[in-house]
Amino acid sequence: MWRRGFASGGAGVKAALEGRKWDAVVIGAGHNGLTAAAYLARGGLSVAVVERRHVIGGAAVTEEIVPGFRFSRCSYLQSLLRPAIIRELELKRHGLKLLKPKAAGFTPCSDGRYLLLGFDEEENHREISKYSRRDADAYLRYENQLNKFCHIMDFLLDSHPPESSPGVLSFKDRMKDKLQNSVFWARCLRQVQSLGQKDLVDFVDLLLSPTSKIMNKWFETDILKATIAGDAIIGSMVSIDTAGSGYVLLHHVMGETDGERNVWSHVEGGMGSVSLAISNAAKEAGVHIVTNAEVSQLVTEENGAVTGVLLADGTHVRASTVLSNATPYKTFMEFVPPNLLPDDFVNAIKHSDYSSGTTKINVAVDKLPQFSCLNQPGVGPHHTSTIRIGCESMEAIASACQDAWNGIPSKRPVMEMTIPTSMDETLAPPGKHVVGLFTQYTPYKPSDGSWSDPAYRESYVKRCFSLIDEYAPGFSSSVVGYDMLTPPDLEREIGLTGGNIFHGAMGIDSLFLLRPVKGWSNYRTPVRGLYMCGSGTHPGGGVMGAPGRNAAQVVLRDIRKK
Repeated sequence: MWRRGFASGGAGVKAALEGRKWDAVVIGAGHNGLTAAAYLARGGLSVAVVERRHVIGGAAVTEEIVPGFRFSRCSYLQSLLRPAIIRELELKRHGLKLLKPKAAGFTPCSDGRYLLLGFDEEENHREISKYSRRDADAYLRYENQLNKFCHIMDFLLDSHPPESSPGVLSFKDRMKDKLQNSVFWARCLRQVQSLGQKDLVDFVDLLLSPTSKIMNKWFETDILKATIAGDAIIGSMVSIDTAGSGYVLLHHVMGETDGERNVWSHVEGGMGSVSLAISNAAKEAGVHIVTNAEVSQLVTEENGAVTGVLLADGTHVRASTVLSNATPYKTFMEFVPPNLLPDDFVNAIKHSDYSSGTTKINVAVDKLPQFSCLNQPGVGPHHTSTIRIGCESMEAIASACQDAWNGIPSKRPVMEMTIPTSMDETLAPPGKHVVGLFTQYTPYKPSDGSWSDPAYRESYVKRCFSLIDEYAPGFSSSVVGYDMLTPPDLEREIGLTGGNIFHGAMGIDSLFLLRPVKGWSNYRTPVRGLYMCGSGTHPGGGVMGAPGRNAAQVVLRDIRKK
């Protein structure tokens, strides 16, 4: 279990927390909180991390739910973790091992056809040519254009937004603030100019358009369009016909594995190994990490400045700086004492979009799923890839979303299926496998039942398993156990408000200078000494680490000013 090597919240541990004043306390040992803690400690601060659960990692966690089977319980593949973090924190030395799949994506069809995409341009061209020579030629141009846009995104991801510092500043600090912001905008302008006007217009078009419009512009084959469009709806309640869904498409292709763009890799030991490697780097830098330590509220002075946090058992952890890796809603509506926040700020936090259509199902099976359209003995390249179930047409995706908008779970859910044991034998007993199902769409409060009803939950699981049986006969009968996380489960167990895996919607109106709310995009908050470092801040969700790294840089800069 991933709790090993961490202090659990016993009396002696709590006394150690209470027995000193820390330079910084981080709420939540998710990957962003751990990243922030590592950078702060490397910057010379004394840092404690307090985690509500018995295990570190937040949504990037490995847990044994079915005996003998270990699951990447929430997040399930790695691509977005920033290269700078892997390099600077030496995560490979600290145990991170990425397993590159043998294929990128596999979409089986009910009529026996399939689309299998990989990492070789010529092979992809031949595969797509089965459906359309025109699309095969266009696919390489499409990927090249997205790669251009990713270079701009690299700059934005690794930068904190150019927000003006709050509060009363000296003339010298105001000038320094303006200079730093000017430097950012100058660098940003150089990035934009490097595109040229045509590519810039195409970039804006991608950000603002519905995914369906983008796909129709590039391709004519339904299965290819639907396979690509699946990336645009991840973790959301939006349709492929929703304006602005194109950004989420870009968000899911801008990662990399060992320098190769848009390669989503498995992680040996599951996604908890990402968090474990970051925590090892943090501990090496001197960070103190405590589990079973739930925060009940922020502690402040009469003037509103932070003095630490109060744990649920009454322990007062003193610190002049606090970073919250919790969602913005949980941080400001539950941790911050009443009357410390401006009314307009509270209103913006309350009315942010935390809707989610995601249910994660982790399945233990006694045999490898075999697909009737590509029935090969043993583990094939397609088993190592992202397998898209219910994504053979654009209409199928749109229909699944419409069901949820009507208040019911999708009649034919859209699923991303992964089989990490196709590459990592450490997760299951010999000959058996772990299967992850990232399913959509499931409303937080269905109109035809309740997620608290075991029979209602089981009916949705059986619906998903039956759909897989259409493509991989016998899947249902191979199941030996499963774990299910609906939006309310994700909220209760993992702390994700509304079950939203990104700590808040990733629409254009919720990004960059508008994340988490307008005027407070630079990780600072209206409460002096309180900072945000989670996915609810720029640049958003996914196992990226950028919010944690960027927030730590802002904190260190502010402390040096003092």
